[in-house]
Amino acid sequence: MLKLIDLAKTFGNFTAVDKINLEIKFGELFGFLGPNGAGKTTTIKMIVGLLKPASGNIFIDDIDVWENPIAAKNRIGYIPDQPFIYDKLTGKEFLYFSAGLYNLSKTETKQKVDEICDLLKIGEWIDKRTEQYSQGMKQRIVIASAFLHDPKLIIVDEPMVGLDPQSAYLVKKLFADKVKSGVSIFMSTHSLNVVEEICTHVGIIRKGKLIFNDDIASLNVLKNRQDQNLESLIIELTEEE
Repeated sequence: MLKLIDLAKTFGNFTAVDKINLEIKFGELFGFLGPNGAGKTTTIKMIVGLLKPASGNIFIDDIDVWENPIAAKNRIGYIPDQPFIYDKLTGKEFLYFSAGLYNLSKTETKQKVDEICDLLKIGEWIDKRTEQYSQGMKQRIVIASAFLHDPKLIIVDEPMVGLDPQSAYLVKKLFADKVKSGVSIFMSTHSLNVVEEICTHVGIIRKGKLIFNDDIASLNVLKNRQDQNLESLIIELTEEE
């Protein structure tokens, strides 16, 4: 579903992402881990087409992101680390606007909005201006907008930012259920408990290089072999020399 081939990004003399090779298949939830500045967000921005790679290729459902960007982007939903919403719109207006970007019909849009708002328990907030929303409710609306067009791949940068325990539970359940239905999710996060709960595969990046890429069972074997919890293992693998 998602394939990165020798993906690299430089800023002047600084190498932010250093020839990453990675493949995520249908129905996988890939947790992308690493310290701040390791290259996680830069990688995500290249995948969604916000940054052009210095070299390498990105394929989404066998479509080259830079050769055919519209077709590629129609297959993904993007949830950034900060929810950017037009604050004078209601939640419903924002979702209908988002659906319009993917040419959903009015009937289809209403059905999709009702379904996703029920799953995320947005309730009466849907008819209030988003300037009245808490950080967590803004995040729920942005997450809802990413799923409206039934994307095959969801790209997520820190989905749990600002979420209270109930919201975090709803989002984790939504992600897990979508993965069971065949959707792929690429999720950058510092929330290690979320990784252990719902991820099927894990990648760890350090100074732009992918230093671990395997399923969650293999990560647990490594963790148990070294008699460490996940937090201490990640710190050990990514600590500065």
